[in-house]
Amino acid sequence: MTLRSLLCAAIGSCLVCANWLGAETVWVDELDLSPIVQDYGKPTSKTSLDGHKLAIAGRTYERGFATHAESWFAVRLDGKGRTFSAEVGLDDEVQGRPGGTAEFVLIGDGKKLWSSGLMRVGDAALACRVDVAGVKLLELVVTDGGDNNYYDHADWAEAKVEADGVSTFATVARVVPQPYILTPPPPAKPRINGARVFGVRPDSPFLFAVPVTGDRPMTFAAKGLPAGLRIDSETGRITGRLTEPGTYIVTLVARNAKGRSERTLRIVCGDRIALTPPMGWNSWNCFAGEVSVQRVKGAAAAMVKTGLINHGWTYINVDDFWQRHRETADPTLTGAPRDADGSILPNARFGDMKALADYIHGLGLKAGLYSSPGPWTCGGCAGSYGHEQQDAEAYAAWGYDYLKYDWCSYGGLTEGLAAADPKLPSVSWGKGTSDREIAQAPYRTMGDHLRRQSRDIVYSLCQYGMSKVWEWGNAVGGNSWRTTGDITGTWTSMSRIALAQDEASAWAKPGNWNDPDMLILGLIGWGNPQPTRLTPDEQYLHFSLWCLFSAPLLIGCDMEKLDDFTLSLLTNDEVIALDQDPLGQQAKCVDTVGDVRVYRKALADGSVAVGFCNFGSQPAELSYDNLARLGLSGRQQVRDLWRQQDLRTVEIGRRPLPLKIPTHGIVLLKFVRARSGQSRPHTSSVRRSTPGASLGHE
Repeated sequence: MTLRSLLCAAIGSCLVCANWLGAETVWVDELDLSPIVQDYGKPTSKTSLDGHKLAIAGRTYERGFATHAESWFAVRLDGKGRTFSAEVGLDDEVQGRPGGTAEFVLIGDGKKLWSSGLMRVGDAALACRVDVAGVKLLELVVTDGGDNNYYDHADWAEAKVEADGVSTFATVARVVPQPYILTPPPPAKPRINGARVFGVRPDSPFLFAVPVTGDRPMTFAAKGLPAGLRIDSETGRITGRLTEPGTYIVTLVARNAKGRSERTLRIVCGDRIALTPPMGWNSWNCFAGEVSVQRVKGAAAAMVKTGLINHGWTYINVDDFWQRHRETADPTLTGAPRDADGSILPNARFGDMKALADYIHGLGLKAGLYSSPGPWTCGGCAGSYGHEQQDAEAYAAWGYDYLKYDWCSYGGLTEGLAAADPKLPSVSWGKGTSDREIAQAPYRTMGDHLRRQSRDIVYSLCQYGMSKVWEWGNAVGGNSWRTTGDITGTWTSMSRIALAQDEASAWAKPGNWNDPDMLILGLIGWGNPQPTRLTPDEQYLHFSLWCLFSAPLLIGCDMEKLDDFTLSLLTNDEVIALDQDPLGQQAKCVDTVGDVRVYRKALADGSVAVGFCNFGSQPAELSYDNLARLGLSGRQQVRDLWRQQDLRTVEIGRRPLPLKIPTHGIVLLKFVRARSGQSRPHTSSVRRSTPGASLGHE
């Protein structure tokens, strides 16, 4: 007789015996963790995200896995699980860092089974033990606690499933909804796109690559170029320097075998730059701390190869981790952060920073960098504190055109960090100094030094909207400023940010832009690139709103792995034109109908763009009868900007406008005063062969 049989006889219960005999323990840390979707980095098995032993409130664990909020993980139990158990909490390695809050949620077959409630770093681990009998799909979710995802290192310690006679389970990749493309392909004939106005300061290097779609080869010309500028007839790049302030109207011309195109460009030489929002790419949302010179060069080459440059995309911006790190075992990041003279030193991944800028400029693009007003960046690399003038001069000498300046450790200096570390110089403030004065000071310092350089450097203030930065960003030399905390790769994050943009809208104007953070389209993942979690409809809404907001457009995905759908989002010139409109007026919500928010944006040509945005969880179908509230009157030609298609003319106030808007989707329209005698297109010619937002038929 076996030991189990003896025990069963002693227990005296066949049912208990059978259950006990069939039970297996499946440790979650032994499953395939690669399908986990999380907002930063990669999941780790049996260690914390930073490679330490799992530790929650002083207690360490040998088993379990770590992830970063927000995260999602699905295990296919197929009804063979009995109980799931774990001890959850925020890992001790983020003690003293900003953030560190999360909520752990367990979902079975679409129903919430258990929730931890809000947890903070330092809280004791919370035991989770849940009956999962009969559950086919078990989802382990970590949300950001409602305060963004900063340092939300989340541990599922001792996570295991007691199961019926199985030793492992399959994990499930997230199902990506089928995308649909609305943007028509550009014509073979030349079409000049992008900004219609360009700002430059006297004596600064001038670089403007004329953005043109159409078959190649193509030749370029520019009529009325002022003295000091020239255009390359083969590349379409305008270079040189302007010495005299003034406004110059230039006619750009592009020709190929299929025809020609011309359009005016207004060049303004004066005190203001970034007269339209910057458009480009930033390394953070894709590579985060894994960025390298090879990846940056790859992104720049892809900007040209994919044709994005022909739609006005310009900047290639290196975010954190080009500098040397203060505490790391990674040999590519180690070393003294500055030389004996205090000049900043790039890490081994990057080396010659001027060579990188020269490479980017050689493609007709512009180059950007990242730093912090504190001694360290958010990632722990060297910041600019105490070396602002040296760094500004270095950036200019290397040839960089853009600086993102991130608050990070400067906040620690104002809160006593310097006192705790005698190697750091302290920041002292007189009694009665306001929070706004403290917030302005480091940005004014760097802004003054940037203005003294012999080249234009777009200045992006990254301090998350503190002290209403939109009210004073211009006064410290800023060209754009973050209005929000970091965006994460979720609908919740994107929509929350979008709905909060009205407060700052009045301060947007040419040279001054509200920045709701980077685009979360394509393959993103902060070091672990995966497809964005936004549905196709959510992606249309996201890009449309950022264009309506006149926001800086910074792609955050892996540029070398652009799929056709993402490329179609980023190359619709009529939608991009809203962002690059010379008037520079930010759209604002002017009406609400149920879950539908109506955003209005006045354009320089007198037309009006309107986004009918469905933030609800169900499709919306309505007859909109408040067109007069949008400042419209008379007869208006209605154009669908995503499909680049005229739909009909409408008489304002005569009859409502029928709309069908998908869940988390948008109908993006442009209203143009109809010419006298202009006929209305027959509505039966307006067809929708793909899913998505549409204008309903009368």
